[in-house]
Amino acid sequence: MDVTDVATARQHPVGLAELVRIPLRRWRTMLAAAAAVLAAVLVYLFVLPASFTATTAVVVRPVVTDPFSVPSGGADRAVNMTAESGIATSNEVIDKVAGITGREAEEVADALQVETPVGGQVMRFAYSAHREREAVDGANGAAQAYLDLRRGIYENQRAAVLKSYDDTIAVVTAQRTTTQKSLPGNQSAENPSPRTSALLDQLRALNDQLATLAEQRSKIASADLSPGSITSAARTPVPSSRDGALLIIVGGLLGGLLFGGLVAFVRESLDRRLRTTAEAVSAIGAPLLGTVRRIRGGQPDEADLRYLALALARWVNGPQRGPLVVLSAAADEGREQVTAGLAAVLAGGGHEVRLAVTPESLDRIRPLMLDAQRRNPPVEPAPARLPRQRPMATTAPGAAATPAGGGDAEGTTVIQAVRKPRPFPTSDAKNGAVYRSTTTEDNTRASPTDRAAATGAPARADGQELRIGSGTVRLVPLDAPPAADGLTLLDAPPALHDERGVRAAREGRAVLVAARDRTRLPQLIRLVERLRSVEVEPFGFVLTGGDRD
Repeated sequence: MDVTDVATARQHPVGLAELVRIPLRRWRTMLAAAAAVLAAVLVYLFVLPASFTATTAVVVRPVVTDPFSVPSGGADRAVNMTAESGIATSNEVIDKVAGITGREAEEVADALQVETPVGGQVMRFAYSAHREREAVDGANGAAQAYLDLRRGIYENQRAAVLKSYDDTIAVVTAQRTTTQKSLPGNQSAENPSPRTSALLDQLRALNDQLATLAEQRSKIASADLSPGSITSAARTPVPSSRDGALLIIVGGLLGGLLFGGLVAFVRESLDRRLRTTAEAVSAIGAPLLGTVRRIRGGQPDEADLRYLALALARWVNGPQRGPLVVLSAAADEGREQVTAGLAAVLAGGGHEVRLAVTPESLDRIRPLMLDAQRRNPPVEPAPARLPRQRPMATTAPGAAATPAGGGDAEGTTVIQAVRKPRPFPTSDAKNGAVYRSTTTEDNTRASPTDRAAATGAPARADGQELRIGSGTVRLVPLDAPPAADGLTLLDAPPALHDERGVRAAREGRAVLVAARDRTRLPQLIRLVERLRSVEVEPFGFVLTGGDRD
């Protein structure tokens, strides 16, 4: 087998059919994941305390001197909402909310959420708490604290501007007073001197400046410093985390199934198992001998086993019938059932089969063989017919002997002596013992003898013999030497952990057993590599799995 074949087996593409089959094959994983997610949802709904979320809406507007004037273009962009959001989550606001709700500042910072829609001037204060009243107080308190903080900032800014105007007005007033004092007292108003004209012009300019400053100051003093207003205050009832519990449960169930499907695909990618016959052929590099399914009750299908025996005709009817070693990578791949069923089918066809098993698997294989014996009871060989006895002729004393059934010319009477034949071997219905007669007379006595002796089957002490159909199956230890005649089957232990089966396969033929949806491809590939490393080429493989009800 080429190395690229192994790579193909390891890189199995996932098609549309696999998208359905993988979750169905791993339905336990999906149900476990869905149950875990659903349990988490139920704990969130009914075990953990409910979470109430109250929301307060605040309209933010810019500071204007005339609130009744028509706003100019771009007035809706006069407020920087990013800056306002930073002010709303400042430490001053959080401290005030902590004082209202009685919680720590860190808890308030985690519970308070401020939303600022893009292109709008509406801020939403969302506050989450485990009590409804606390959520309402927290949301309203945060909104009011923001407005108070923003108003205080505006008032401080206005006070600073007003102070600047007052200082400027005071300086201009002082200059005007100085200029007035510089005017001559006896100067004629009709014909003033150049100096007087200059002082009068300066005085008029100072008066105009004072008028302008006074007007601007009055505008600043009359400006509306309100940063906004609460348009939708939070109030009871408040939405909680338990609202729409049924919808949340359904969503959790669907999400759990989706999560379970994802986990199933992850497990499938990490734990590749044998799915198709093509994967097995590519991994093993040997032909498929047969597929053995399971019928109701966990027993292998007898028809599949008969076809498997036909596939092994080259070994059964071959001139050199070495041991046939049945190998598998693990112990749960149906190897014992296949070996026991194959031995029963071969024995039913009239073969003498030696089945070598390990001591630990003997207790599992013996019930399988007994069950096969019940389904296919032993067939007793037909009893041999005894030769017909020739009649004996006797003559009276003094008479000459004549042939049987004849007479002489003198009319002598021939009396024939009849000898009772030996009774045929019979069986007792109670204990199944075979009896035979020990004498040819009428008073016969019966002595029990062995069934095996009566049928000609040998009785050995190195194993346990079971008659199935017209053949026999003898259970022997795994290390027993193969028989000179008959067929020898070896049920080898898991080959990845025990090398006894591989050692026996070097002198016979190896048949691998792989289970669909159970055998891991890396283990199967490693087993094939180990077999080839010891110069054992697999004769073929048997694929198990697939129930048939």
